[in-house]
Amino acid sequence: MASLPDIRLHEGELNIMELLWSNKTLAAKDISKIVKEYIGWEKNTTYTVIKRLIEKGAIKREDPGFLCKAAVSKRTVQTIETKVLFNKLFNGSLSNFLSEYLKVQELSKAEILELQRIVAEQRL
Repeated sequence: MASLPDIRLHEGELNIMELLWSNKTLAAKDISKIVKEYIGWEKNTTYTVIKRLIEKGAIKREDPGFLCKAAVSKRTVQTIETKVLFNKLFNGSLSNFLSEYLKVQELSKAEILELQRIVAEQRL
């Protein structure tokens, strides 16, 4: 498996990335308007976060119009963040996580069947 890029995103950055993952391409001014409406950030704050995302390699900027596109997939970010969380909280152990999770969470029959299907696929 190819190594993942070292892109870690904080919550505010993830908000902007969600917009791009949903819309594919947006002008920075449109991102700013949407973020102002839903989060309350001023234009300068949004542009600063966009700039940081460009520097991290998470967003590609295209001119004219300061068009922004996601340069990293949502799945890649989820994989990176999941790996960091597992390492931090469960010493990288899926079995430790599942054991702790299942102690406090009741699973439906459908969820159990789905987990069994996933494990069976891994055995192939």
